[in-house]
Amino acid sequence: MDLNSIYTELVLEHSRNKQNRRDLDEYTHKELGHNPSCGDEITLQLNVVDNVIEDISYTGHGCAISQASTSIMCDNVKGITVDEAIERADKFIGMVKGEITDEDELEELDDAIAFESIQNLPARVKCAVLSWYTLKDILVNDKTEGSFTP
Repeated sequence: MDLNSIYTELVLEHSRNKQNRRDLDEYTHKELGHNPSCGDEITLQLNVVDNVIEDISYTGHGCAISQASTSIMCDNVKGITVDEAIERADKFIGMVKGEITDEDELEELDDAIAFESIQNLPARVKCAVLSWYTLKDILVNDKTEGSFTP
């Protein structure tokens, strides 16, 4: 199985996965992420306790790439500290932009490494990074209510 087919399988599997696509019963942080160029829209909900992301979920709609990237991100940051999650978001964004290529540095991204080749599809980069930028925005700016009204 080549890397492209592994990537395709991973994207399809995660874009259909409903485990992370839900509303949290209790959350401490919430924010809308929107990509006006293609219409992808996600709302992230996080439950942060003692500076650790206890749970994270999303709702919304978009292409398979944005949905899969969001689901993989949720799996990747659940159970780690806020600072670690910000660092991982920076690494993912740097990887997708081609700025970080050191495999050892990217190792903690786990399945998210599959998106490394998306930099060859510039029109899809925004789809892949939407949730990661939204996560970073929530955590850096401590968005407990979100900057939007439902």
